[in-house]
Amino acid sequence: MSLELKQVSYSYSVGTSYEVQALKNISLTINEGEFIGVIGHTGSGKSTLIQHLNALIRPTEGTILYKGEDIWTENYDRRSLRHEVGLVFQYPEHQLFESDVLSDVCFGPINQGLTREEAEKQAKKALAQTGVAEEVFSQSPFSLSGGQKKRVAIAGVLAMNPKILILDEPTAGLDPKGRDDILDQIALLHKERGITIILVSHSMEDIAKYVGRLIVMNHGSVVYDDTPREVFRHYKELEGMGLSAPQITYIMHTLHEKGLPVDTSVTTVEEAKESILKALALRKKTDRGDGL
Repeated sequence: MSLELKQVSYSYSVGTSYEVQALKNISLTINEGEFIGVIGHTGSGKSTLIQHLNALIRPTEGTILYKGEDIWTENYDRRSLRHEVGLVFQYPEHQLFESDVLSDVCFGPINQGLTREEAEKQAKKALAQTGVAEEVFSQSPFSLSGGQKKRVAIAGVLAMNPKILILDEPTAGLDPKGRDDILDQIALLHKERGITIILVSHSMEDIAKYVGRLIVMNHGSVVYDDTPREVFRHYKELEGMGLSAPQITYIMHTLHEKGLPVDTSVTTVEEAKESILKALALRKKTDRGDGL
């Protein structure tokens, strides 16, 4: 159940003096069950890219296939596509509109044809999975904190049981605990439901911790598409694009330059801890002359 882009390009304001090419000849395959990160500087094309994935934007050139079908053929049911490929915007206010939390999350399932009772069952399950407390179900979504609004927006998409969940900067503006709570919930959903997750983020630490595949956008093109470990080996090139690697990458390179034989390709604190302890043990053994 893949989502495939074939030589997709997109330009804004075509035919005017303001025409800008946002995507350039993108070819990607997104496979079932993947956890994918997308990074890029402001204006790199990453937001334009993800809006193509559930037909919010039609490509200027190229083809997008879902389950082998072209999503822009005349009779294709793009409404059903958006139920299966759910997009959570960076600002939850763009998705919240009902008078109370439960009604807001019920909106999608009801539009799928479920009864109110069935929709509430789906909604309550999604709200529980995103960590929204039952006592706020009757409150206005606009009275909630930033983190709670994001959780409700995510629940609103999850309640429709999507096969693919796209999250555009879901932790923007949150404190470290709120960020970790939401991303841990997303990781748990990925594990429990087996759904495909596409995470757009500016946090290299979050990307390194959670995703298995990393796509790097620059000036409308995909410049890297690999595991985070392999992508962050190119940290100097990423810096040239206005990006960076996780902080731990720089620490490990500094230690290596000072003579400690650590693995400079690690991307998380836990991996770094293991590598440093191993390097220190090796140095201690060498200093004692063990085995010589």
